[in-house]
Amino acid sequence: MNFDLSDEQKMLAEQASGLLGERSPPDRLRTLIDQGAEWDEPLWRELGQMGFMGAAIPEDFGGLGLSDLELGIISQELGRVNASVPFFSSVVLAANAILLAGSDEQKARWLPGVASGEVVATFAYAEGKAGWSAEAVQTGFVNGKLSGRKSPVADGGIATLAVVLVREGGALRLAVAALEQPGVTRTKLVSFDELRAHYTLDFAGAEAELLDGPGAESAVEQLFDRAAVQAAFEAVGGAEACLKMARDYTMERQIFGRPLAGYQAIKHKLADMVTGIELARASAYYAGWAAVNSAEELPEAAACARLNASAAFERAARENLHVHGGIGYTFEANCHFYYRRERTLALSLGSREHWSDRLLAQVQGDTKTGKAA
Repeated sequence: MNFDLSDEQKMLAEQASGLLGERSPPDRLRTLIDQGAEWDEPLWRELGQMGFMGAAIPEDFGGLGLSDLELGIISQELGRVNASVPFFSSVVLAANAILLAGSDEQKARWLPGVASGEVVATFAYAEGKAGWSAEAVQTGFVNGKLSGRKSPVADGGIATLAVVLVREGGALRLAVAALEQPGVTRTKLVSFDELRAHYTLDFAGAEAELLDGPGAESAVEQLFDRAAVQAAFEAVGGAEACLKMARDYTMERQIFGRPLAGYQAIKHKLADMVTGIELARASAYYAGWAAVNSAEELPEAAACARLNASAAFERAARENLHVHGGIGYTFEANCHFYYRRERTLALSLGSREHWSDRLLAQVQGDTKTGKAA
């Protein structure tokens, strides 16, 4: 399988890299934190003008009609600079939920605003430490009303629209609710990643609408699989940035008259980072291929990509701190941006144990049905 990018995809990567490298440097991130800003709104508007939010949304609904691979390229570049924008919440999760579960009328109503960036959406699925498992979902939908608590919800303070994972009767469904209405209370949480704010959303009889398209009943697992692929791409971008940062620092830092990078122990650290990133990259591209082709291997591929990319990003962020020494733990250094994002991303969409269990279940299922695992 050839994972090389096409000329058009390379051009997209260059455009995203150029814009984000210029608009979201580390000093900009520090300024946002000092100002207490929850997002980089000017950057978000520029991304909207470039059409990035609508990359994987069909042209009929205001997007560019590209694929999950192009979306992954954008996710990777966003991860590379740690951009403080609600792309994952609004585009990867909320828009994808509407695409998978909504009717044509619902897609036409909500997706154009998300595709242009004029509407910021989020996906409210977690209910405390138990995460998003079916057993944990207690938020109810009855007669067009939502009741329950979702926490934590990424970008819940800046979003005006939420797709909410709810229980209707005995089934899990997806509902859409405006967040600026009576019956919705937002409470800001203390977030480890200061560039990705999280909230608790309390619903007390808030008006909502079920997504009722043909794929509504099977959309939840597909949504998490496809989101796991994009999270893997974001993690690969972040891990690559950590590797570059660590390499550059160790080549400049002099220890006993020679570059730190010249010591064997440091070389091994960097080499381990490279091998982990390459495995994560291959897994992400394979999962992207599976998502584009709606292949039956998608659940396994998504779980593998999620696990490999999380492991690569964790190692890269940790080793980047280590090779920088004490200065790496200061606010003036750039290491902490990636360590915070890695820890936050690692717990999004469920823990590593959750995805390990999902992969094991898929492999065992394939073994029982006689498919190649």
